Amino acid sequence: MLRYLMKKLLLTAGVILGVATCSFFLLRALPGDPAQALAGPQATLSDIENVRKAFRLDEPISRQFATYIGNLLRGDLGYSFRTRRPVMTEILARWPNTLRLSLFSMLVAILIGVPSGIFAAGRHGTSLDALSMTGAFLGVSIPSVWLGMLLILLFSVKLKWLPFYGMDSLANYVLPGLTLGLGVAANIARLTRVSMLEVLGSDYVKTARGKGASETRTVYIHALRNAAIPIVTIIGLQLGALLGGQVVTETLFSWPGLGRMIVDSLSSRDYMMVQGGILVLAVTFALINLLTDLLYALLDPRVRIG
Repeated sequence: MLRYLMKKLLLTAGVILGVATCSFFLLRALPGDPAQALAGPQATLSDIENVRKAFRLDEPISRQFATYIGNLLRGDLGYSFRTRRPVMTEILARWPNTLRLSLFSMLVAILIGVPSGIFAAGRHGTSLDALSMTGAFLGVSIPSVWLGMLLILLFSVKLKWLPFYGMDSLANYVLPGLTLGLGVAANIARLTRVSMLEVLGSDYVKTARGKGASETRTVYIHALRNAAIPIVTIIGLQLGALLGGQVVTETLFSWPGLGRMIVDSLSSRDYMMVQGGILVLAVTFALINLLTDLLYALLDPRVRIG
């Protein structure tokens, strides 16, 4: 198990370093002069040059990268070009909001996806199975921004039941949570159905039924327990995707999270904030995947042996 853990830790560290490197060079490949954007539209050439020197943007790209990686290894994400505050301070003020919305959305996805998958598997080949999977297909296909706008128009504008901006109460979580959670629920439902169908056709399930076990016990005790490994895996992967994929949803619902901060920082060419935000999301995603792999290995010892 220790060897398996060390292997996964090295892979995780490699992924994080790769994300940091890619984000650094891709941001600097964007068109436009960050010094000019920071100095403002009325700035003179002298003002722009002073800003460039103040933020060390006049240095060669290789030296900027070496400085960035060196600071990163010390846990220093630098300072925001816009606010002049430490990037980590800005991120810590926003990241909990993104985490809360992700967990709420995942709860919505699990409560909808797992029962739907079990329901479809138990009625395999019937019209109810086809109807459930059609709903799952639509959930995967509909873009989150379009779904979010429909939910706003229906529940906020027309019915006036729910707010569509801010995070003052639990009601503020409902629309963005549904926007993010329904697509994830569709993925979970499809995989749950496939896993349950595979297990329900196994010999030990047939034996349990032959011994007179109730259908509820057969499905939820014998079948679901053995179908849990791929379901746990997809939940872990989807949670990581939720944490890293809220940019559009947070912007649409004016949610003060990390995704919206990245969008605002990108428009003002605040490289350090964008790099820090992307890196924190990547670290979160990688750690969730690591925990998922470890949980997978605990549930199935064959994984760590391989």
